[in-house]
This record gives sequence, structure tokens and C-alpha cells, in this order.
Amino acid sequence: MTDTTTMPLADLIAQRLRDALAPTHLVVTNDSHHHAGHMGDDGTGETHFSVEIVADGFIGQSRVGRQRMVNRALADLLATRIHALAIRARAPGDGD
Repeated sequence: MTDTTTMPLADLIAQRLRDALAPTHLVVTNDSHHHAGHMGDDGTGETHFSVEIVADGFIGQSRVGRQRMVNRALADLLATRIHALAIRARAPGDGD
């Protein structure tokens, strides 16, 4: 079992998304340094993230549906540790 209490939050986000959505492409970026001193910055340096994800489960889903799938996988983290999450969710073969 992985000790998630000491794991960088970006790694925990990636692990959760891999487990829930089995992405073929996944990039999690910690954007917190861009928001230092702003609302939602708790001083941890781990509050603002961007996710770029491609997964088969997104096929036939709307943009909102895809974002909801990501949000469900991260629900407890969004409620407690993540202040802001930018999501770019695509199905395989989707254009940019």
C-alpha cells in the first residue's frame, strides 16, 4: 500500500486518475507557483493543478461529462486539498 500522506499531490492525482480512468495519456502539472499569495494558496505549494488526460472512457461523453468523471475520481482531494483544477479531457482521436 502506498503512503499517500507523504506523496506529492501531483503524484497522488495521477495515481487516482490512472486507477479510475486508465488513461492512454496523462500529464498532471502543479501550477501553484503561479498563484502564490492568491486566494486558495495555503502555503503548501500544492493547491492549483492542470490535468491533460486522454482515456477511452471519454468516448461518447460531453466535455462536461468528461470533467465530471475526473472530478469524481478526485472528489475527496477537491474537497480538502485542491483549490483549483484545470482539466483538458479528450477521447483517443479527438482533435486539439
